[in-house]
Amino acid sequence: MSKRPILYFDLGSPYAHLALARAPAVLGEEPRPQPVLLGAIFARRGFGSWAATGAREGRIAELEARAARYGVPLRWPAVWPADGLKAMRAATWAKREGRGAAFARAAFAAQFAAGADIADVAVLAECAREAGLDAGELPEALRDGAVKQELREATEAAWSAGVRGVPSVQIGEAIFFGDDQLELAALALADRAGSSAPTE
Repeated sequence: MSKRPILYFDLGSPYAHLALARAPAVLGEEPRPQPVLLGAIFARRGFGSWAATGAREGRIAELEARAARYGVPLRWPAVWPADGLKAMRAATWAKREGRGAAFARAAFAAQFAAGADIADVAVLAECAREAGLDAGELPEALRDGAVKQELREATEAAWSAGVRGVPSVQIGEAIFFGDDQLELAALALADRAGSSAPTE
C-alpha cells in the first residue's frame, strides 16, 4: 500500500470539493485522489444522499458557510446532483494517465466554482485539457471497458477498506470520513510518520 494518504472522492460531492482543495495544506502533502462511485456506496450502505431529503436546504447553507470560512469558492450548478457517471469514468481515465489530481481539481472547479454541468462531455473535455490531457481521447476513454471495470473495482476496494461515504481519507488502515475530519487525519499521519522514524 502507498504511504501517501488516499482521498476517496466522487465529483458530485461538494464536501469532496472542499476536502481536495484543503487536503495538501492540512495533511502537509498531496493525497492520492481515488475516484469511487458514491451511488454504489449508497446502495451498499442502504441509504442515499441528503440532497434528496428535507435536510437539503440546511446542508447547503452549512456548506456555503464552511466554504466561505475556508476561502474555497462554492457556486451551485443549475442541476445538482448531476448524472456523474461519465465524469467519474473520466476521473478514472485521468488517474490512469497520471493526471488524476489535476483533473479532479479542474472538474470540481468547473462544477462548484463555475456552476458547469459535469454530465456534459464538452465540460469534461475542457477539464481534461486544463489537466494536461489529450481531450480528443476522452470519448473513447468513456467507452473503454477497462476504465469502467477499474472504477467498479476501485469502488469495491474502497468499500472493503471501510469507506462509507466521501470524502474519506485513508491513513494506513484508518478511514476518516468527512471534510471536517481532515485535521484528525493529519494527526494520524503525523503519528504514523513519528512511529516510523528511525531511533538511536
